[in-house]
Amino acid sequence: MKKRFILSLILALAVANVFYSPAQAGVVQNLKTKISYNREIKNTRNAIKDVFAKQDEYTNSHELEKLSSIYAENFVNTDGFDKKLYFKLIEDTWETYPDITYTTEIRDIRINGNFAVVQTYETAYATTHEVSDTIDAYGELSSTANSMYYLQKAGSQWVIFAEQVLDEKSQLRYGDARFVKMDLNAPKIVHAGDEYSASLNIQLDDDETAVASIDTQEIIHPIGKPEETFRNLSSQNQLERLFKANSKNINEYATASIGIAKAEPYDEKYSKVYVSGIAFLMTRINVIPANKFITLEEDNAPKTK
Repeated sequence: MKKRFILSLILALAVANVFYSPAQAGVVQNLKTKISYNREIKNTRNAIKDVFAKQDEYTNSHELEKLSSIYAENFVNTDGFDKKLYFKLIEDTWETYPDITYTTEIRDIRINGNFAVVQTYETAYATTHEVSDTIDAYGELSSTANSMYYLQKAGSQWVIFAEQVLDEKSQLRYGDARFVKMDLNAPKIVHAGDEYSASLNIQLDDDETAVASIDTQEIIHPIGKPEETFRNLSSQNQLERLFKANSKNINEYATASIGIAKAEPYDEKYSKVYVSGIAFLMTRINVIPANKFITLEEDNAPKTK
């Protein structure tokens, strides 16, 4: 009985080995494959993160040649600026704002073989190296943007070959305007040829008044000068204008120019009014191109009487 039990156990183990060992081997192999894949993805993500670490390093140290090395030669952004123009604008910015500093926060990385899409939140801060023509004060520039970068692997290196700015806001403030809360609001995206509104909101102290203008500019190079028709703000310290998006499929900026004045007692009868601050605000509006080559099947159907 005992011998039969041992033989049965050996047979059971043998059968189990025949039927389960390949399965176990498959599990082990799948596990190894998964580990290898995860390691590869991790290494790829680290390589892509390194691209953006270098981007911040090179921009903050104003190393144009090194910055150029992480961009593909056929780079273009969704404003239609190629690499040559894009880098000329970067160089111009550095000359205008020598102390500008950039930060980039990676929000998401999506990898598809030798291509990747990276979503970022970027900030820039700088001061002007010249005082304003209007008031004797230096300006402070701040800018934020949510962007999508498109990368491809060229040999062993990841390079940026396209960029799309999802939304962007910039402010340049002088004097007391640096301490006034203000915001320029406009839709992030509009259809070509559609109407939209841009509104300016300012929080002023009791001894402050302001005039402002709102206009739009197409994102081209060189960029045009906005029309500055200054208007008084409403009783709620707001200003709003209605615009029509261009039909040339060009992205736009809504722009605002603000002048802030303060009143101080001069004597018992009069007060002295002076310009205490100026500001320039800008927000991006992405224009959806009009595709005129789409038709529905019923549009081509024969007409019946």
